Amino acid sequence: MSSFWSIWISVLSLIVIAGCFLLLRVCSKNTTGVKEGESMGHSFDGIEELNNPLPKWWSYMFYITIVFGLIYLALFPGLGNYKGLLGWTSSNQSIGTEQGIKADSAAAIELAAKEGRYVQYDQEVKHANEKYGPIFAAYLATPLEELVKNQDALKVGGRLFLQNCAQCHGSDARGSKGFPNLTDGDWLYGGDLATIKTTIMGGRHGMMPPKGGLPIDDSEIAGLAEYVVKLSGREHDETLAAQGQGSFMKGCFACHGMDAKGNKFMGAPNLTDDVWLYGGSRGVIEETIKHGRAGVMPAWKDVLGEEKVHVIAAYVYSLSNK
Repeated sequence: MSSFWSIWISVLSLIVIAGCFLLLRVCSKNTTGVKEGESMGHSFDGIEELNNPLPKWWSYMFYITIVFGLIYLALFPGLGNYKGLLGWTSSNQSIGTEQGIKADSAAAIELAAKEGRYVQYDQEVKHANEKYGPIFAAYLATPLEELVKNQDALKVGGRLFLQNCAQCHGSDARGSKGFPNLTDGDWLYGGDLATIKTTIMGGRHGMMPPKGGLPIDDSEIAGLAEYVVKLSGREHDETLAAQGQGSFMKGCFACHGMDAKGNKFMGAPNLTDDVWLYGGSRGVIEETIKHGRAGVMPAWKDVLGEEKVHVIAAYVYSLSNK
């Protein structure tokens, strides 16, 4: 975190705590000019408002929470980059030693997990890598063409997919608006095993500039959208589509191809198959042409490592090649 944001968060947090204290002090004082217990001169439906002070237990409770908050922020991280007096982090919780077992051993980690105690994060990761690393190493050594036939590997890939990929592509991998359906066999960059792995490893940055970056007037957009509708084999206005074809030839073919079947090297979609990433209605197509689209799939190489990506690639391939 930068120094600016660290200071910003710290100052705001302390201002809020100080504000709560001042508000509590103001509310504890009688500034109404009416003695405590006497009528405020307001009544409604037979209920008269009295100038009663705040309950002592209520005030004390809030004072306690303010003091607790200050002590907590002094001991633990919470004020920007300040690490706290205890130096606590989520990765340095010690599991201790029990029954003569070394604290960093697999036995100690398993014992702590069974007893519901916290396990030091770094040691837990180390233990997991020792236990499952050889399995993933064996998967990585297996060619993808063979791995897609391994049902155990595909089950592992499915679980990894649910943990890391389902947030965008859905648990059924059918995607949603702006997120590709991985089960239909339609691929922007190619659907062979090697390309799928490359996509997951390095991510993708898809970008269509507004109006394709071409000298297309707003008045041409409806015709161009109609031509795109025609390309996908749907009912269309032939006259309007003919006008749109002229707009298409201004340069849209540079990415989508003269036959409009797309370009996998650029991630340019096929416009003839009636498969749409953002929607295929005339209104959505016009919106896409006018404003462009920008899609980003993050790279997973550094997050999951090649071993896990290798297994996910086999699983994703299997979804559209059952």
